[in-house]
Amino acid sequence: MLLRFRVANALSLRDEQELSFVVPQGEDPATARALKLSDGKTLDVYPLLGIFGANASGKSNVLSSLKKMREAVLKSYTGWGSHKPVPRERFALDPHSADENTFYEADFVLEDGVRWTYGFELSDIRVEAEWLHAYPKGRRQEWLDRDASRDREFHFPGERIQDRALLARTTRSNALLLSRAAADNHPQLSRIHRWFFDNLWDIDPEAERLQREAYTTERLQDPEVRSRIEELLRVADLGITGTRVDQRPGTDRPVVRLIHAAGEGEGVAIAWERESFGTRSWYALLGPLLLALDEGAVLLVDELDSSLHPRFAAEVVRLFHDPLVNPKGAQLVFTSHDPSLLSAPSGGRLLDPGQIWLTEKDSHGATELYPLTAAEPGEDEDLTRSYLEGAFGGIPTLTAGQIGRRLLMARATEVERT
Repeated sequence: MLLRFRVANALSLRDEQELSFVVPQGEDPATARALKLSDGKTLDVYPLLGIFGANASGKSNVLSSLKKMREAVLKSYTGWGSHKPVPRERFALDPHSADENTFYEADFVLEDGVRWTYGFELSDIRVEAEWLHAYPKGRRQEWLDRDASRDREFHFPGERIQDRALLARTTRSNALLLSRAAADNHPQLSRIHRWFFDNLWDIDPEAERLQREAYTTERLQDPEVRSRIEELLRVADLGITGTRVDQRPGTDRPVVRLIHAAGEGEGVAIAWERESFGTRSWYALLGPLLLALDEGAVLLVDELDSSLHPRFAAEVVRLFHDPLVNPKGAQLVFTSHDPSLLSAPSGGRLLDPGQIWLTEKDSHGATELYPLTAAEPGEDEDLTRSYLEGAFGGIPTLTAGQIGRRLLMARATEVERT
């Protein structure tokens, strides 16, 4: 389970920013889960976070940074060339950022309840630092301390890691030691590497939709999964009563048709190409979403509302909130423009203030990420209304009619030139 993520000098995130699933002390939201740690204590954690903000405010870059960290862990040893620059995307609007490291750090808890902190810093040419800490009894244990500026780059406090000399000798300057260890199935570090492999799955509704459609169709082969997919299609009120999967002649790829209600008959199977974009987007999301719930994984969904009706998006939120549907503690981080997700249609709040994070860009183009709790909303405050009124920030700084006036000014200027 992911607790916190920190990042600096990546994409539009120039200064260090933090995204946290941990419920602040003194709060007791109904949506929180009590996570049991290996030292016997419990920690209240949110099952999902929503990031809201204006266009180009950097909310998608928060998810992209999580994805970049995962990619570095999985690919730095086998995918980064030995003599090529480190593939980082630092903050581009400040020339001084080129001389500063890109920083990533994640706090997470494995199945045995042990909390871990893993992080690293990258320059254009090498891994500048890397560290790994464990908290099996509530107090920090240092496992790895790497610093490229030292004569002895790798230090293993407590000598807890096996094959230390081999790892230090065979880890390239532009690769992470964690990636190198996983390549040989290291008995201790592979489980840390595996956490990144099993989590931080990225979904962009506008990209790779065909692959997700194919994956959802593949999961229909499992009768138990099929029943859940069909139920989620029905509950979305799309007029769908079931699915039919046919084998395409000459290929191994099955073709799915959704069965739509037709009076008192058995229903009509509609060709996939005739389904609406919203229906196809919802269908494409179901396979990865159910897999995340089954595995207890962390799912990243960019622009949850971009191709889904607000009702569908709200149902996704409810799935992760429901402990019966989400017994393994799967987590979701999503971005959205839709302020209706802040409130339930029947009144009340769909998300607690601690689950709502906002992004804004400063005058230098750098993104600031902060929780809604920083604005101290009232206990009974209408979050949707206050958000739209700009009380919390995170919305475009536009006045009514401003865009139209700008167009008229531009047209007048062009006429004068001619």
